[in-house]
Amino acid sequence: MNNVDHLIRQANRIGNFFEAMPDRAEGIEGIANHIQKFWEPRMRIAMLDFLETQPNGQSGETGLSDIVLTAITQNKQRLTPKASIIN
Repeated sequence: MNNVDHLIRQANRIGNFFEAMPDRAEGIEGIANHIQKFWEPRMRIAMLDFLETQPNGQSGETGLSDIVLTAITQNKQRLTPKASIIN
């Protein structure tokens, strides 16, 4: 299993939790918030880079669930880590 497959599985577990919410928009927001708060910048970069090359979120037999793919693509800007400013 490669790193992206591991990240996909992690994201889908998060998605499974939030998909149970009755309000889909609230679930999408919950997924994005969780990834932003708890994933290291390198993890978010790896996922966003993967989606640049595979916009459907599929990696072989592994793929992002619809709600997770929506949450990440709709919140791409806020999930992109801020670059460090060096003076």
